[in-house]
Amino acid sequence: MKTKKIQNLIIGSNNPGKVREIRQLLPKYINADSIINYKLKSPKETGKTFLQNSYLKSKYFSKKTSMICLADDSGLEIDILNKKPGIFSARWGGKKSNFNLAIKRVFRELNKVDKNWKKKKINARFVCALSICGPKIKSIHSIGKVEGTISNKKIGKNGFGYDPIFIPSGKKSTFGQMKYKSKIKIDHRAKAFHKIKKFL
Repeated sequence: MKTKKIQNLIIGSNNPGKVREIRQLLPKYINADSIINYKLKSPKETGKTFLQNSYLKSKYFSKKTSMICLADDSGLEIDILNKKPGIFSARWGGKKSNFNLAIKRVFRELNKVDKNWKKKKINARFVCALSICGPKIKSIHSIGKVEGTISNKKIGKNGFGYDPIFIPSGKKSTFGQMKYKSKIKIDHRAKAFHKIKKFL
């Protein structure tokens, strides 16, 4: 029996940058709303992994709206910082998730570990976990990763979050310098979507 395709869903994120990227990646036949329009606050992220948090959010918003919900939990892992900020990526920006503050904290933490880090290759990756939950459907999950390094300064005004300090492997530019269409072809969210697309 062929699974009925999802026609309508709600995106479980209050981050306009994430909502924009997810909308671009979704098939055109899906009508995607956002919890921003419902003025719903995000639940406390009590999970210990990206996948647990994405599932927690998709389940929560699905119950609140009685709709199928696609939620993402994503962040930056820096090897020399024991994979921090990781699931706390947004929280490093304070209560308002100010990523200018978060980036400054990344640089402070790197300085604490190695004063000469700016002259070295600092390996890092972006991770994205996607979960889809909703009435009368089986929960779906996927994870995407993109490897890269940390720039020794903030470069570029495109994208959002940590994009201005992340240089994907094989590239010389940060995500913050890349054109939007180029970035979403190779980033962690696109990779997670590629795995989940067959269910949409």
